[in-house]
Amino acid sequence: MSLETIDMDRLNIRPGDRLLDLGCGEGRHSISAHLQSDASILGLDLGLQDLRTARSRLEEFPVASEKAGSCNFVRGTGRTLPFADNTFDQVICSEVLEHIPDYPSFLKEIQRVLKPGGLFAVSVPRYFPEWVCWQLSDAYHEVEGGHVRIFRANDLKQRIQSMNMKFLGRHWAHSLHVPYWWLKCLFWDNAEEHFLVKQYHRLLVWDLMQQPWLTQTLDRLLNPILGKSVVMYFRQP
Repeated sequence: MSLETIDMDRLNIRPGDRLLDLGCGEGRHSISAHLQSDASILGLDLGLQDLRTARSRLEEFPVASEKAGSCNFVRGTGRTLPFADNTFDQVICSEVLEHIPDYPSFLKEIQRVLKPGGLFAVSVPRYFPEWVCWQLSDAYHEVEGGHVRIFRANDLKQRIQSMNMKFLGRHWAHSLHVPYWWLKCLFWDNAEEHFLVKQYHRLLVWDLMQQPWLTQTLDRLLNPILGKSVVMYFRQP
């Protein structure tokens, strides 16, 4: 099971491209894109601690400094992106829009800074697994900065298509994470100490580090049925 939700191969990142990772968090997609390409990668997020963690994680890869491209992290908001029109060849927005009350304003800014013919990758929590989390725990979505909506994938797809972006395809990711979040929501008040939550978390860490055939295959088979995230790709006209 990969840490990345977005499939970098679908972004066709070429040497010299400029890629924006909007809401980069701790930098998993930015760093992955940098290690796999010679593009200029920019991760943008509001969280100072997340940005510090992203910079620290980048330094853990000595090869990163030898790349022809670059990877930088800056603080900012998607409501008013500090970039000129038609700046980026690719934009990633992964697990961000569900936190944003006025998410259409984010989409407009993404379209503004994306070059003609540029690629846009977006992921949000899948409807059913997310709905179950909301039923199991009010605190899950009522925490500060938490999720403010549950997207239906087709509604988001149609919203983006209404901006004249061409839909290129979709897939699902992280099915093995779904039981973990259901358990965490079920035992929210003492989730960090609960036996089942701790044991399932150990399983996820083991899967990530060892990548055994069994769990990798299980995750791949279950993703279309129970993937935690839905990922969609679009092309700017």
